Amino acid sequence: MTPRLFAAGAAMAALGGTVLISASPASAASRDGVCDDGEFCYYFNSDNQGSISDFTDSVADYGTAQPSCYDFKGAGAGKGQCIKNQAASAWNRSSKTVRVYFNSNYGGTYQDFAAGAKGNLNSSLKNQNASHQFLSSTPPTGCTTDGTDSKLPTTILVYRVSLNRVDRVGFETYVKNVLPNEWITSWPAESLKAGAVAVKSYGWYWALHSTRKTPGGACFDVYDTTSSQVYKPGSAVASTNSAVDATWGTRMTRSGKILQAHYCSTTTACGGWVTGDWMSQYGSRDKASAGQSYSTILKYYYSGIVLD
Repeated sequence: MTPRLFAAGAAMAALGGTVLISASPASAASRDGVCDDGEFCYYFNSDNQGSISDFTDSVADYGTAQPSCYDFKGAGAGKGQCIKNQAASAWNRSSKTVRVYFNSNYGGTYQDFAAGAKGNLNSSLKNQNASHQFLSSTPPTGCTTDGTDSKLPTTILVYRVSLNRVDRVGFETYVKNVLPNEWITSWPAESLKAGAVAVKSYGWYWALHSTRKTPGGACFDVYDTTSSQVYKPGSAVASTNSAVDATWGTRMTRSGKILQAHYCSTTTACGGWVTGDWMSQYGSRDKASAGQSYSTILKYYYSGIVLD
């Protein structure tokens, strides 16, 4: 069974549209247009030619206009231009795999550059680059995940139903772009934290257990609709991001296994489900307003769970 979710209008009314990115141009003092050891570098032209833009961290959104965008800083063609949808090649001088994405917020088609690799962006990504991510481990490939019941998956496969495609999305990015579409973003912090754990647990479970395939045969873990959880890239806001960050280290298990955490709007809506397997979203709001912590809320609704 899948979560019974809010009407889209109720959730969307609370959205502020703010997306948090991993760094700001002003804080990236080491960006000097030279591809140094430990950096990931874009080039304006193919074959590692033209102006360079160098990075030491992941960036979820490059920006599109000066003076706030990430730009090409090195000498040569393209200097001063914003790098979004302008890069043609790259050199990864870091010790980690770096993934270049077609969309902002680590979504869409991607290309991996292993440590030390250099070369042209492929035809899907040349001059179509919108974000990049330093991966903490060897990225999962195909239909598999690098997660376990004790270790968070790095990514999750999301079936973008209206687009008829599957995106491999960074798992934290996924959770942060689901929660504001499932919980009202102005609700009390402890309610949002309870929601963050439930959203994460539901996605985590399916990343480990899914055998789903699209009509075309592509494997995926979750739908981006109410058939699973509503995922909308770029919908993250400060209040829900804060809830995700505050609970990111919390694991919810039953008998040592990640809980497939169901939830729905009210007790009446959830009435057909087994007591102890679902959470009332509005109930979490009311309990948080009454002063209960997110852990107390979760243990009230989900029987036999352990939070660690």
